[in-house]
Amino acid sequence: MSLMVFIDKMKKTYSIIIIVIAVLIVAVFFIRFILGGNEDSWIKDEKGVYVKHGAPSETPEHVAKQQDAVSCALNLYQQKKTQGMQFSSQCLGTCGNFVVDIVNVPRNEEDNKVENQCSDYRAGKASHFIELDKNGEIVRIA
Repeated sequence: MSLMVFIDKMKKTYSIIIIVIAVLIVAVFFIRFILGGNEDSWIKDEKGVYVKHGAPSETPEHVAKQQDAVSCALNLYQQKKTQGMQFSSQCLGTCGNFVVDIVNVPRNEEDNKVENQCSDYRAGKASHFIELDKNGEIVRIA
């Protein structure tokens, strides 16, 4: 085999390798960015609270409503605490379409008593709830 034939075979082999690598790179980018979804978005944490994932350019309306309700709930808790309320398992009130409920951690039968749950939620006047513990920390949002 002459040197020229050998060089031609090597060029063809390297060309095929480069094409395969290029196709693999394109496939990875396609899967990540087209099928993988938006990296900059809002996701719910384990408590149901929306948190930023990446750097989203805007805040969706449902996220802003939850953020407003959480702020309202924490303010409501502070108002009740300032008034001297002793927290056990009771409804504190309503913030938008969310009721604010104090629950035990871990939950117990007292939390499930109808008289300790928010009447607006039971009546369908509010469709979401924010559960706080006795220290005003978020337990769950749904």
